[in-house]
Amino acid sequence: MKLNSRICSIALLCVLFIAAGINHFVSPGVYLKIMPDYLPWPLPLVYVSGFFELLGGVGLAVPRMRRAAGWGLIALLVAVFPANVDMLMNAGQFPAIPVWALVARLPLQGVLIAWVWWAAVKSR
Repeated sequence: MKLNSRICSIALLCVLFIAAGINHFVSPGVYLKIMPDYLPWPLPLVYVSGFFELLGGVGLAVPRMRRAAGWGLIALLVAVFPANVDMLMNAGQFPAIPVWALVARLPLQGVLIAWVWWAAVKSR
């Protein structure tokens, strides 16, 4: 049986987003460190973003919900992009992470958005 690349992508994205969503609840301190100072209520925002990552990951697994979940995850990825920029601008606060990794993270966000769009949103 030939494995469909779209189905493999959906499975990988499900695992990625479900794991990331769960991690927001298991290790919220990691996400609190990267929360920009200008955002109010950092801990609730960590939990809200984790909830929507989890919801989106589960939604990708349900064919009838896949397209809506894809759009929701794209919106979430766009919404958290400023945190990635803020993290790069404050790289000194993250000495364990090489600056090149913080720079590479920015275009990788676009790649992830494109991957979600291709796997879950694009009309077949």
